[in-house]
Amino acid sequence: MAVVDFFVNILSTPAILVGLLALLGLALQGKPIEDIVMGTVKTIVGFLVLSAGAGFLQSGSLLAFGEIFNFAFNMQGVVPNNEAVVSMALEQFGSDTALIMCVGMILNIVLARFSRMRYIFLTGHHTLYMACMLAVILSIGGLAGAQLIIAGGCLLAFIMVVSPAYCQPTFKKVTGTDGVALGHFGGIGYALAGLVGKAFKGSKSTEELKFPKRLIFLRDTTVSISITMMVLFVIVTGIAVAKGILTADPTQFAHLNDLLNVGTETHTNWIVWSLTSGMSFAGGVYIILSGVRLIVGEIVPAFKGIAEKLVPGAIPAIDCPVAYPYAPNAVIIGFLVSFLAGIIGLLVLTGINSTIPVALILPGVVPHFFCGATAGVFGNAEGGVKGCVAGSFIHGLLITFLPAICMPVFTALGFTAATFSDADFSWMGILFGNAAQGIQGTALMIVCILVFCAPIIYNFVAPKKVVAEQE
Repeated sequence: MAVVDFFVNILSTPAILVGLLALLGLALQGKPIEDIVMGTVKTIVGFLVLSAGAGFLQSGSLLAFGEIFNFAFNMQGVVPNNEAVVSMALEQFGSDTALIMCVGMILNIVLARFSRMRYIFLTGHHTLYMACMLAVILSIGGLAGAQLIIAGGCLLAFIMVVSPAYCQPTFKKVTGTDGVALGHFGGIGYALAGLVGKAFKGSKSTEELKFPKRLIFLRDTTVSISITMMVLFVIVTGIAVAKGILTADPTQFAHLNDLLNVGTETHTNWIVWSLTSGMSFAGGVYIILSGVRLIVGEIVPAFKGIAEKLVPGAIPAIDCPVAYPYAPNAVIIGFLVSFLAGIIGLLVLTGINSTIPVALILPGVVPHFFCGATAGVFGNAEGGVKGCVAGSFIHGLLITFLPAICMPVFTALGFTAATFSDADFSWMGILFGNAAQGIQGTALMIVCILVFCAPIIYNFVAPKKVVAEQE
């Protein structure tokens, strides 16, 4: 298990995983040692920079904004959170999760080699989360030991190629190339945002928005995000302060009180805190974008070696912030609109709950930022500003209703008040969680194996007209 734990740590650490793949790709191309070292190190540093930006946002501005917003508007319910479910589930399914993850990543390469979906999924933490969820839901069907690991590994590999596949038609328009894909388990939401955006073809891109001469500075992404978030923080925090958040139970809002140094002689004025938090938000986005530029600049050329030697035509599927530099204005629009849709979705669920018991899903700032922003970029690629707004709005509703539908699956296993946030986790949990309740034991494992084999069978059976035309 010590050896397994070591490899799981490598595979679940995106920076090391992608760095090793960059090293492999460069080595397979016969690059000199100095190029291999430089490409590997820059790839790892790029992912560390990206992770630092994401962590800075999640533990700082985003978390605090969520606390304040819920207090200001008296919202009660469940905030979907991937990490919360995983942290609870790993206590019971830790070793199964590790082995499912290892098997799934190996089978991902098999699928990329023998199916038409040539994607190698590189977002390690999402791979770990999905492996954990599959261990939980498949246990409902009575699977354990080797059967659970085989079935979970098959389903994990399947979603690792399918999720990038249904995103790629629009993602190619985002990046202008087929050399990189999106590896993030919010994929069905992004694909839907792109489809919705197509209804607004011809609309001006968010990046072509014209500003009056005196407001031309707003075209600078860092400035526009800073101003937008400062205004939001001041308004929402002002309402929360008026309702008494600074004198509320300190244990309930420990994170916010720590940031404001409440109870000390040097506590921070809430207006000053709001302004600096808004700019900190923009700083986190800037760090993320810098990391993405480093990664894309190194991993795509390095992947040429893997594509040529191991998996012909292999395409790296990278975490969702890889989309942000292509439409920075769409990022902030997508976040805000998706969050607004989450609030509207909560109101709808509240109305439904008055007649039929249903989970009330609060709009989590973290999923609405990372996923909503990506949905905005997808909507913009297909339908400009209108597509960005419409696509991210539908996406916000999707990640509100899907977790509510999925929640009973986890509640049945004792994970109360917890559900995943991103769309692929939800639909996989709903589909296979319910299937596991009706199909038991070996029969369930066979179903999972057949799901894995389906893309390979299709590749050898179905006509290859498109491939032939490309060749």
